[in-house]
Formats: sequence, structure tokens, C-alpha cells
Amino acid sequence: MTASDDLNAGLATSPLPSARSWIESHAVFLAALGAILVLGLALRLIDIHNPVMDHPAWRQGDTAAIARNFAQLNFNIFYPQTDYDGPPPNYVQLELQIVPYLAAAGYKLFGVHEIFGRAISIAFSLGTVAALAFFGRWLFASAGAGLAAALLYAIFPGSVYYGRTFMPDTAMAFFLTAALFAATRLMTAAPSRAMPWSMTGSAVLLALAFLAKPVSLLAVVALLAADAFGAAGKVRLPWRTLAVTLPGIVCVWLYLRYVGSHAEWQWATAITQLHVVPSLVHAATSPHALAQKLTVLATTVPWMLATTMLGPAAFGVAVVALLGPLRSRSDALLYGWVAAIALYAFVVVTVERVDYYLFPARPLAALLAGSFLARLTASWSGPSERIRWGFVGGAALALLLTIGSNEAQIRPYYTYRHEVYAQARHLHTVLAPDALVVMAHYDPSILYYMQHKGWEEDPLLWTPFDEESAIKKGARYFIAVENTRFRRNAELFAWMQRFPLLPDSGSWPVYETEDAKILPGAEERWQEFRRKEKRGKI
Repeated sequence: MTASDDLNAGLATSPLPSARSWIESHAVFLAALGAILVLGLALRLIDIHNPVMDHPAWRQGDTAAIARNFAQLNFNIFYPQTDYDGPPPNYVQLELQIVPYLAAAGYKLFGVHEIFGRAISIAFSLGTVAALAFFGRWLFASAGAGLAAALLYAIFPGSVYYGRTFMPDTAMAFFLTAALFAATRLMTAAPSRAMPWSMTGSAVLLALAFLAKPVSLLAVVALLAADAFGAAGKVRLPWRTLAVTLPGIVCVWLYLRYVGSHAEWQWATAITQLHVVPSLVHAATSPHALAQKLTVLATTVPWMLATTMLGPAAFGVAVVALLGPLRSRSDALLYGWVAAIALYAFVVVTVERVDYYLFPARPLAALLAGSFLARLTASWSGPSERIRWGFVGGAALALLLTIGSNEAQIRPYYTYRHEVYAQARHLHTVLAPDALVVMAHYDPSILYYMQHKGWEEDPLLWTPFDEESAIKKGARYFIAVENTRFRRNAELFAWMQRFPLLPDSGSWPVYETEDAKILPGAEERWQEFRRKEKRGKI
């Protein structure tokens, strides 16, 4: 018999508790979960009123801009648009914008306030905490395992910090966790109990997870394993996985194809085609490239998990749990999930080395570590009452120390440059409303707080021809956010001297790039620059 057989046999033969004891134990479970949710909420409220310039400003700036554009320009979830790449509309191909769209609905009622986006992320993050509690309780037949998984996820540094950022990842994590819970119950049930409603529910949750962020497609690997081996460890055709995942896969394909048909920025497919696939091909054809990729997988990925994603303590416990017997209703699911994360990290995270790309690993780590801690705690039921209370006190102290350690891992993420935020807000007041701008810097959050649209460009790569093209399309200001880098571009700097500087622009030079404002003698100065350039004096 397998471990799953032993577990199921034990569950089947154990005496049923009385109705009163069941209600009491269920009430304790819910009360403990409520306390965990309150703790998780308190941690996620830290610096909740920060502008969306804390880490990662570029991703939060995009998300916030998409939400505002939904509310102010086009309230259609299939037409997300950013603030850059020229005159609007600037439609972009990304995952289904669930969080920005919900925030935009709030904007319609109460005005534009980024706190709506953060609050929605917190709600999804706490929803994942609750889902893990029930998932763990069922998966390991232990309320303690479920509560431990929920507690760990509630205090993971990555869960705490990213659980209050204006980003789509928390929605993906919630739908992925809920979908795996529902689908795993379906995979481990007898064929006669695979009810149509349960298959429909699993398919809907999986489709939402895939749409929320296509990275959640890794769930297919985990479910194939769970379906193939079932509850009794007998290999079978994974037809149920195909039935519940194919609709979601088709939805993602149709969505990306439709949005890509009118989007100027093909982010979703471009990252794959321009970065991920070439890296994979290079690794397949070059032993040196393969060795480099495997080195990153073995070093950088575990480091990100052990620091800003899970924290050192939880990472260590999860690794220990994985090395021992899992004793779950579906060990195949957990091992398949591990394999899917490893494959995904090898293909994607070794290229895009961003810690929150490892979001799908956090629910898995919470389940593994939670089960291990629950079994460890259960082994202390025999000692005297004094020893048990000492153990409780030690566990409380360990919890506090872990929370403190986790907070230290992510403390730098909360910081942002106050002077940059103030300068962006200042430019919003001095620039002409609705005027297009060229911002010599990459950071959508700055454009967002300037409340202007236009271009964001590298001032060292931007040319006079690029600037002329932007002016013809309506650009009325050039904002030298990176003024030192801008001055290093001698050609562009010289050409821009034909325009006057905006008075009272603050710490960033702002050129007024209207043709009517070109300074006298501009062309003569430009030709003199060209002559010096030819003589090699520049």
C-alpha cells in the first residue's frame, strides 16, 4: 500500500466525532484562521499609502496607468492601455487586467485613488491565505497543517510586500491556489464522483488563473501528475486534467490573439519570443550556455526564494519537508508542482531574474512547510503540561523572530525617492494639461504622477530625428529626468538648445518643444555644432 492508501484507510476507519465536537473543532479552526487573516492584514497595511513608486515602480506604474485609463478613456477590459509610446490610445498586450479593471470600477464611483488597487491586491492575498487553510486541511487531513500553511503564507516576506502592491500577481496566486485545490479533489476522487459541477468549477478557476497571468499554466504539469496517479497510486489516463485545463488554455490563446490584434506593445508574446525562447535555444545548442543557465537555476533561484520570497526559515523548513515523506492525499500533485516550478524557473526565471516571477512557488512552499510543522507539533502531545506550554511559548517567540527576519528581507522594497515623487507632482501643475511629453527616463510611475502621456526614452539613445518625429506627432515638452545622461548625448543636447527651458520646472530641465517657440539663431548654432563635429572638436 502507498502512503495515500494508508492515509485514506485511516480516515475511513477512524470513528466519527460527535456533532458537538465537530462544531467545536470547526469553530476553533475558523477562529484561528480569522486571527491569521487579521495578522496578515496588519502586515500588509505597512506603508499602504506609499505612492506606486516603491518596488517595482515600473510594474506598478503600468498597472496604475492601465486602471486610470480604463476609468477615464475606455472602460473595456479587452483594451488596456498605458501612458507611453506616443499619442493615445496606447493599447498593450498583457494578461487579463483583473486588478486594474476592478480598481477602475472603484474609480468610477469614488475618483482615482491608488489605494483601491492596493486594497484589491490585499483582498486577493488574504483570499489565498484562506484558500491554503482549507487546501492544507483537506490535503493532509489535518486542521493544523492547513492553519500552519495559512500562517506561513500570511507572513512570507514576498506575500506581505507584494500582497499590497498594485500588481496582477496576487490575483493569479489566488486563482491558482483555489484552482489546484478544486482540481486536485477532482483528480483524487473516484470516477463515479467526478460530478459535472465540480469539473466546471475547476475549469472556471483554472481559466481565471491562466488569464490572470499565463505563468499559472504550470498548474497543468502538477494536475497531470495528480490525475495520472490518483489517490491509490494507480497509473491512469489523465483525461480529467485535459477536460478542465483545455478550456482555459483556449481562453488564454483567444484573449492574447484578440488583444494583440490592436495592441502596439506586444508584451506577453514579445518577452517570450525575444528573451525566453532565444535563451532556451542557446542553452540547447551550447554546453556553456546550458551550464550558465543551470548555475543560475541552482544559485540565484534558491537565493530569491530563501530571502525576499519565503524568508530563510520557511525556505529551510520547506526543503526539509520535501526531502521527507509528504503523507498527503496526493503526493503526486506536490511532486508534480515542484517539477513544474523547476521547469518554469529554468525556462523563464533564469532569463528574467525577478523574484516575484516565483509567485507560484509560495503556495506550494506554504503547504509543504505547514504539513511538516503540523506533524512536528503533533509529536509533542505526550510530554507534561509544563513542557507543552514551554513549547507554545517557544513557538510564539519563533513566530515573532521569523516575522522580524522576514520584514528585514523586504524593508528596502518599501523605499522610494520622495524628491522624484514631488517633482513629478510639481510638473503635473506646471505643464499644459493633456500635452504630450517626451520623458528622458524609463519609469511609467513618473509619467503616471505627471498625469501626462507621451514617450519614455533613454536620453543616450534618443536622437534628433526621433525627437523631430515625436514633435510632429504632438510632443510639446522634453523632460530631462536623467540630465547627466542626456548631456552625454552631445548631438541631441546640442539640437535641443533650439528650444527654451520651461520656467519653474523644478530640478529637471524641461524644454518647450513647440515650433512656434524655437529660439532665434537656432539653425545657425546647430550648423556650427555640425561643423565642429566634422572637425573632431566634439
